[in-house]
Amino acid sequence: MFKTEIDEALHAYDRHIVCLHKTPEDCEASLYSLMDKAIKAYDNRGPHLRHGIALDKQVTIILSQTENERPLCGIYFNLHSPYQKKALAKVSKEDE
Repeated sequence: MFKTEIDEALHAYDRHIVCLHKTPEDCEASLYSLMDKAIKAYDNRGPHLRHGIALDKQVTIILSQTENERPLCGIYFNLHSPYQKKALAKVSKEDE
């Protein structure tokens, strides 16, 4: 289920994403594992909830209820840059 979406995500990963934590093969295994978790979360969601979500540090998968039997599938890469400045710790008045 959702093989087309996983294949498209793997193509985008291979072409556009640089990740030191996952090889393309690791990404594929992760996508299938996360998809299984998202499907279980979707199938076991509570009343009035419309989504099943599974994520790790690099990928988020969301299944969203639609009017059709098959939910929508969104696969998102959680992008991070090593060049991003770290947020400065807030100084409280007590620390001053």
